Amino acid sequence: MKNLRLASLNGEGRTVVRVEGIPIGEGFTVIAGPCSVETERQTIETAHAVKKAGGHLLRGGAFKPRSSPYAFQGLGLKALKILRKAKGETGLPIVTEVIDARDVFWVSEYADMLQIGARNMQNFSLLKEVGRSHKPVLLKRGMNSTLEELLNCAEYILSEGNPHVVLCERGIRTFESYTRNTLDLTAVPALKELTHLPVIVDPSHATGRVSLIPPLSLASVAAGADGIIVEVHNNPEEALCDKEQALTPREFSDMMRRVSALHRFMDSMGTIDSTEVMAAGQ
Repeated sequence: MKNLRLASLNGEGRTVVRVEGIPIGEGFTVIAGPCSVETERQTIETAHAVKKAGGHLLRGGAFKPRSSPYAFQGLGLKALKILRKAKGETGLPIVTEVIDARDVFWVSEYADMLQIGARNMQNFSLLKEVGRSHKPVLLKRGMNSTLEELLNCAEYILSEGNPHVVLCERGIRTFESYTRNTLDLTAVPALKELTHLPVIVDPSHATGRVSLIPPLSLASVAAGADGIIVEVHNNPEEALCDKEQALTPREFSDMMRRVSALHRFMDSMGTIDSTEVMAAGQ
């Protein structure tokens, strides 16, 4: 692809991004937690559930760019302080979204990894600012964006001197209305052919349906993803946003058992056929 000087596959091996010592791009990394930080109890209970089930990093929204201006927009600084406390109790590094270039510096004081959401994928001033921060960055694919556009946005971050970029496929907009978006799993092996950067999958935002998250998490393992990011809530019925796609702690624990088993199986077997993959995931 044109103009990809830093993101393209360069023959020097694949990048492993480390977030407080947790590798992404080596093994299979699971980022999990609530869509948004609502209360201290909700966040810390969920964090403990994520840790107990084997999750590696804690996600939680402090700033929520919503389609409606009347929807819950997040708790801001208060949420970041709650996330810091959750990290203190569980040891889980924090992944949170930053939506304004002016906030990058001070959000970086609380976050271990900065997330660029789908709606901000082409916010070039924000991309440059997180590039200057040198914090690990989780860059989500825009809902109407091509892989080339995603990689060019990664290039903006890399060109500012920040090599710690992880790409995320989170579903694209199609004519299908049953799911929230359409998960483009072809993006995983395609990106592996194009870039050295780690690639993870977000089956929560891709589907918007709890029932579809476990099978698509397994499919992400089979497709060669470096990890997943999923939404978990201690009581989804009371969630202030995205309750339809939030796993309960028990559902997350059950899914982790299956995902871990499948990843171990694939890692031990190398190249295997699809029937073996499905059997291992049962």
